[in-house]
Amino acid sequence: MSANTVMKTSLRNFFAHKGRMALSAVAVLLSVAFVCGTLVFTDTMDTTFDKLFAATSSDVTVSPKAAKSEGSDTGRPESMPASALTQVERAHGVKSAEGAVSSMNVTVVDADNKNMGSENGAPTIAGNWTHNDLRSMDITSGHAPRGPTEVMVDSDTAKKHHLKMGDELRTIAATGDFRAKIVGIASFKVTNPGAAVVYFDTATAQRELIGRTGRFTQINVAAATGVSDSALKQNVAASLDGPYKFQTQKEAADANRKDVGEFMDVIKYAMLGFAGIAFLVGIFLIINTFSMLVAQRTREIGLMRAIGSSRKQVNRSVLVEALLLGVFGSVIGVGAGVGLAVGLMKMMSAAGMDLSTDDLTVRWTTPVVGLLLGIVVTVLAAYVPARRAGKVSPMAALRDAGTPADVKAGVVRALIGLVLTGGGGFALYTATQAAEASEGSLWLGVGIVATLIGFVVIGPLLAGGVVRVISAVLLRMFGSVGRMAERNALRNPRRTGATGAALMIGLALVACLSVVGSSMVASATSELDKSVGADFIIEGQNGLKPQAAEALKKAGGSGYVSHVTEVKYVKTKLTTPDGTKEDEELVAATPTYAQDLRRETTAGELSAAYGKNAMSVGSEFAEKNHLKVGDTMNVAFERGRTADLKIAAITSDDTTFDKGAMYINLTTAEQYLPADRLPLNGMMFAKAEAGKADQAYKALKSSVASDPTVHVKDQTDYKQTLKDQIGQLLNMIYGLLALAIIVAVLGVVNTLALSVVERTREIGLMRAIGLSRRQLRRMIRLESVVIALFGALLGLGLGMGWGATAQKLLALEGLDVLEIPWPTIIGVFVGSAFVGLFAALIPAFRAGRMNVLNAIATE
Repeated sequence: MSANTVMKTSLRNFFAHKGRMALSAVAVLLSVAFVCGTLVFTDTMDTTFDKLFAATSSDVTVSPKAAKSEGSDTGRPESMPASALTQVERAHGVKSAEGAVSSMNVTVVDADNKNMGSENGAPTIAGNWTHNDLRSMDITSGHAPRGPTEVMVDSDTAKKHHLKMGDELRTIAATGDFRAKIVGIASFKVTNPGAAVVYFDTATAQRELIGRTGRFTQINVAAATGVSDSALKQNVAASLDGPYKFQTQKEAADANRKDVGEFMDVIKYAMLGFAGIAFLVGIFLIINTFSMLVAQRTREIGLMRAIGSSRKQVNRSVLVEALLLGVFGSVIGVGAGVGLAVGLMKMMSAAGMDLSTDDLTVRWTTPVVGLLLGIVVTVLAAYVPARRAGKVSPMAALRDAGTPADVKAGVVRALIGLVLTGGGGFALYTATQAAEASEGSLWLGVGIVATLIGFVVIGPLLAGGVVRVISAVLLRMFGSVGRMAERNALRNPRRTGATGAALMIGLALVACLSVVGSSMVASATSELDKSVGADFIIEGQNGLKPQAAEALKKAGGSGYVSHVTEVKYVKTKLTTPDGTKEDEELVAATPTYAQDLRRETTAGELSAAYGKNAMSVGSEFAEKNHLKVGDTMNVAFERGRTADLKIAAITSDDTTFDKGAMYINLTTAEQYLPADRLPLNGMMFAKAEAGKADQAYKALKSSVASDPTVHVKDQTDYKQTLKDQIGQLLNMIYGLLALAIIVAVLGVVNTLALSVVERTREIGLMRAIGLSRRQLRRMIRLESVVIALFGALLGLGLGMGWGATAQKLLALEGLDVLEIPWPTIIGVFVGSAFVGLFAALIPAFRAGRMNVLNAIATE
């Protein structure tokens, strides 16, 4: 047989089974679309931020060396004196220089006290209007602010919150609150990903954001004609003495891009991971499709071999079909991926992160990656069925379609599956015995991979027993139709095992994550009940501003509140008695914190740690550095003085909250840190007077009602917040896993469709001896339900095992409660039955419409 004949035969077979190939192509299409969509979406976000950072960065930027991208923990941005601007202006090669003020630790509210900031995590930025801002923005309405009562907002924020000229906004900063009326609206020339921006005149921005006039947070420098950015940077650096940071436009943009890039990489690789799961599930669909097509064409392949086709040619013929399938699915998948990216951008825009399709970025690597993945995965998946086709002998042409199962191969497969499953089970057991989470995580990963592969390999062996059990419970009530459905599911255990395995993978991950999520919530709730003695927990966005903290302390004198506790997180460098240096964050709190968060000690008394020049350390830190009560630690406070503090207590690290925390009295931090260097309160706690919890709750909430970013929660509220946060994360993961489950459902549809074709003559004979169309459709639906429940049972069992093992590792971090979310598990299992019913709709409908005589006459 020539190469041309092989191609013609492959094309004929491909189009002869185009309906069945289409289902497999959809699996390839979806997987490729998810990969390409992820790449286009993240590349577009990169382009958006690149344009924004390039537009907002001046030729050279000068800023305080201590300034950090995430802002200052004091609530006031790091600043430099205005005299630095004068020195920079005199540097050689400077065309112009201007001082800028910018702060991200602000809250802007409207007349109804509604937060004007983004809800997607993007910052609210307040500053002064400068010439450098004209690089990225145009004033489209009104004018720039000219006095202390005037403010200008960006057009995206104005549109989103229905703001108009003359509306009053209140800005809440660490230095206090102030009001201003909108006199201008500025529009971005590039896409704004969602930040809310407000501008004031320079004097107002200095006074209200920094706390005093005559200071700037950065200096924007423009280069004279013919002067490069790098040369300008050197000249400016030479003209200015002091702790400053100098960046060219490229360096500033790269630094900003790096901060965003780390977040983008997490999104990118997480989504690609789920695309990989979908590809894995798609492999089962493709293997099943080609295995069944090869089995159905056994006589045809035998005839080809009889007239001279070699094994290689038959093998090549099947692989060419797979290649066509891969190309077809991948090409459409690349286009669908671009559409998916646009859809994701629209969703993000609806959620508050504005992304313009004008920035849509399709790099040449994206379609190449999509095509290569789709084609390679498809051809590799078809290799085993193709190899099996090549082994068909010419004598097969004299037999009925179908080949007897390879008993020897089945035994080998079962042994390999048992070894892998046993090895994976041992790895999971080893993970539960680990002394450290890092060591156990490695064993957990090995156990998950080994048991997953083991279950896939051993699937046909398990199919016989599991399907019989499911059938005994569910199908016997349907009489003879139920028994026929059971026999059909058992007819080819390898096929049933592969189809069930595709569904098993997605559901195993769902079950595992459900167990982990529920256990985390249950553990945190249990720890909250055990450790937190406070009635109320108060948190704010980026810390609690001083005015909120003062209002809460005043509420403490209402007669309803027993005490209010302040908690600050202070950065230090510790030096142990043996000279070891460690960067640590100390918890500086009022002594009542010992009542609000109960901590067991392994040595000393925690109350003593709040004494003068005293501190506590965690048990793990103490053990690592051979510390004991009475030892003295040298503590260098960041931006403050150095102190010698005596260890008065060692706290147990067998906890979830504040694990590893080191405590000092707030007055100690105030003694060694200047007032303007004290961090904002990270959180606060409060305790109600006996029998006055409701009144205390109302008093505390009322005291901070003017700042919508401050949240007063009782323990019930806090527990619900934990549950909601983990629930939102799990729902997002379940949404991504839905792709793999959709591909698995396609696998069930394809298996049933091909199974119906394979049994055409048998179906015709059953119809001839009295089986009604309704009974036939029911038989196929029941068969589908059994296959789906088989996959669900394996997946949920496997996933719960993984989740229980993962919880054992979490217990090492203090999350020691195992909770199986039975409503979720049962809901998924029942839902799998409906998935089976849905998957059987088309195959059952087609089977019911078969002409009885034509079916009986089928070879």
